[in-house]
Amino acid sequence: MEPRARQGLRLHWAWLVAGVSFVTLIGAAGFRAVPSVLIDPLHEEFGWSRATISAAVSINLVLFGLISPFAAALMDRLGMRRVVAGALVLVAAGSGLTVFMTASWQLLLCWGVLVGVGTGSMSMAFVATVTGRWFVSHRGLVSGVLTAAGATGQLVFLPLVAALATAHGWRTPALVVAGAALAVVPLVLTLLRDHPGDVGTTALGATEAVAPVTVTGSSAARALRTLGDAARTRTFWLLAAGFAICGASTNGLVGTHFVTAAHDHGMPHTTAASLLALVGIFDVVGTIFSGWLTDRVDPRLLLGGYYTLRGLSLLALPSLFAPGTEPSMWVFIIFYGLDWIATVPPTVALCRNRFGAAGPVVFGWVFASHQVGAALAAVGAGAVRDLRGSYDLAWFFAGGLCVVAALLSLSIRPIRDPLRAETRR
Repeated sequence: MEPRARQGLRLHWAWLVAGVSFVTLIGAAGFRAVPSVLIDPLHEEFGWSRATISAAVSINLVLFGLISPFAAALMDRLGMRRVVAGALVLVAAGSGLTVFMTASWQLLLCWGVLVGVGTGSMSMAFVATVTGRWFVSHRGLVSGVLTAAGATGQLVFLPLVAALATAHGWRTPALVVAGAALAVVPLVLTLLRDHPGDVGTTALGATEAVAPVTVTGSSAARALRTLGDAARTRTFWLLAAGFAICGASTNGLVGTHFVTAAHDHGMPHTTAASLLALVGIFDVVGTIFSGWLTDRVDPRLLLGGYYTLRGLSLLALPSLFAPGTEPSMWVFIIFYGLDWIATVPPTVALCRNRFGAAGPVVFGWVFASHQVGAALAAVGAGAVRDLRGSYDLAWFFAGGLCVVAALLSLSIRPIRDPLRAETRR
């Protein structure tokens, strides 16, 4: 009995994979914290308009989403370890090369293309792949933890980026983030494993081993075929539309423009960046709790509630800006932070339940819509600020869209058998 007891105390390899994935997502998120803080410094140094700088952010956001389903399919063919390690190197290259740029097209190439492709290869579809391969029990909880890593890593980096930019100029944080991304590569190569069978175990909570699916042919073609199958279903379009609004109301609007909007009302950049970092801290609690709820509550109802609450908070935000941090702003930061990316675990669960083994790739396409929405909001809000001198219209419009997203989520038909997928009908 003693040997079995000792074996039972051993840490399951799934937790090691989850831990490495957590650190990887935080490292990859580091550079994504840079653009929102450096809009004003770049505008002052190069004279580029905020709309031009926001366009680079938009390219990044679009590629971050569009690469996701192709990366998920590529992970099925080449393995997570190779894809993630290569993506981190690409992020580091894009971040480091920004210090040499002299023209706006170079900004679009570095911030937009290189970093967009790199981070897109480690986006939420990576989370769906890890949880789908390594976890049967605790899937929702682990989805919440890993989602919090990706979202919170971006926000927690903000005070560091703002402080470095204020003290040493914008080039220093770009180099620091490049180094952070490279530092994660050895950890990925050493500990990340593609399948439980690679280390002689099963997924956590599985009663029997499941052989990895052998994937042949073009990964891009498989991703496109999966999109074609999913696009024939009503559920896919409802999820995609709702998640596009999710991206517009988080990464695209608040994540990109909150610091600049707060500075318009007299708040220092470092203070506004610290508030966004607090959003990230509360997001950890909210997203992990959302993952726990997803294991127990109908995901459709969770999405409806999350989007409604987010919309109400955004409608109130324009009246809360001030030179200092008033109590009402603290309430917004806590409330909005708890809801920041809480939508991801229930959306992953719906993709997995409706589309079976193709769920991670389908979620990659749903996440692509998230980033398209974020990109439109990023460049749209920048244009609103340039034309009207205020972000107020952008906040109100995003709040109304969140109510629409709630209605779309509640319109998804319930599924009686969670093991049945629409694409198998």
